[in-house]
Amino acid sequence: MRVAVIGTGYVGLVAGACLAETGNDVICVDIDAERITRLKRGEIPIYEPGLKDIVQRNTTQNRLTFTTDTVDAVRKSLVIFMAVQTPMDEDGSADLKHLLDAAETVASGINGYKVIVDKSTVPVGTAVKVKETIARHTDQPFDVVSNPEFLKEGAAVDDFMKPDRVVIGCESQQAEAVIKDLYSPFVRTGHPMITMKVASAELTKYAANAILATRISFINEMACLCEKVGADIAEVRHGIGTDSRIGAAFLFPGMGFGGSCFPKDLRALIHTASVNGLDLKVVKAAVEANEQQKQFIPARLREHFNDDLKNRRVAVWGLAFKANTDDMRESSVLDVINFLLDGGARITAYDPQAIENARRIYGDRIGYTGDSFSALEDAEALVVATEWNEFRHPDFNRMLNLMASPVIFDGRKLFDPTRMRELGFRYYGVGRA
Repeated sequence: MRVAVIGTGYVGLVAGACLAETGNDVICVDIDAERITRLKRGEIPIYEPGLKDIVQRNTTQNRLTFTTDTVDAVRKSLVIFMAVQTPMDEDGSADLKHLLDAAETVASGINGYKVIVDKSTVPVGTAVKVKETIARHTDQPFDVVSNPEFLKEGAAVDDFMKPDRVVIGCESQQAEAVIKDLYSPFVRTGHPMITMKVASAELTKYAANAILATRISFINEMACLCEKVGADIAEVRHGIGTDSRIGAAFLFPGMGFGGSCFPKDLRALIHTASVNGLDLKVVKAAVEANEQQKQFIPARLREHFNDDLKNRRVAVWGLAFKANTDDMRESSVLDVINFLLDGGARITAYDPQAIENARRIYGDRIGYTGDSFSALEDAEALVVATEWNEFRHPDFNRMLNLMASPVIFDGRKLFDPTRMRELGFRYYGVGRA
């Protein structure tokens, strides 16, 4: 099948590459000419495990191409995926300007029946707006389908190639048949393709992220309670996670959720409810609890240093909002770094993938190293902010020798507090007294 993907961010590039991997001819489009030039050279602008190999393989075999010419890509394709950014507006709503601008351009290329697929995370009613926008500029036949993505950064390729389910919001049998045919290679193991109303599909993505975020906020609150009453959140998590009604997924306490999805999507969901006269108290509480949790490490730092951070040397392990990505959007570590900078601390940071993104944010206001141990030299404290595997079992004796003061603020619950104290560290963890 011939497919165009408009937008080459996380969703668009992963979708385009994976669709090409199953034999489709895919044209990825972006208005950023420099980005397209880099992709043509084989440079992948984001870090996502497995993505580079798939892009290079399918580019070499001419199944995956890149262009800035949206109209030409639409003319050559049957299915057009819309995967442009929908950033959060000032009122918390999703800003659809880029999407609707892209829809207008897509309309100029329609030269026969097309299936337009909303792949971006968008609020209820967006498909109607896309359809109206396109219809104003063409008399050619087309259908608009909602096909929300459920990709986890750091595992996006696997999520696309082996999805738990494929959700299709559709009101046309012809479009439904086309999309089911396109996705058939990805659900050969029996995972379902679920067809529903367009509005239901649009809401499904937001609802899924809201319930996952709520689980994270819940376990973070339980972790705070554990500290107060002398309980261990690891034991509590095991106790509730083995309940078949609950399960263990998304019950890992930490510094609060971040990234490009949860914070933005929850606020967009709250806004959608508000304009429809509803107050989503549970979702609002999840957001409020998360903002509070982001202050966990700053509060411990303030307490440990008696509110005196001036010229304190602090090492930070991890800058990305989660492991296996270079994405720092809404990362909880931003709150920590900003707090330290405001207090006059000197920061040396290390992350396997996110250093360049950190440079774009902080410039030379913080220091950077190419390995985790160099960051520890003469440090008076270490903040562990991302759960990269290389941080899970480091050489603790080497750490003790490098640090001026062996203090660890473990924002990801990577280390056992009893062992850390036996080794000679002053240890602050999440939910573990």
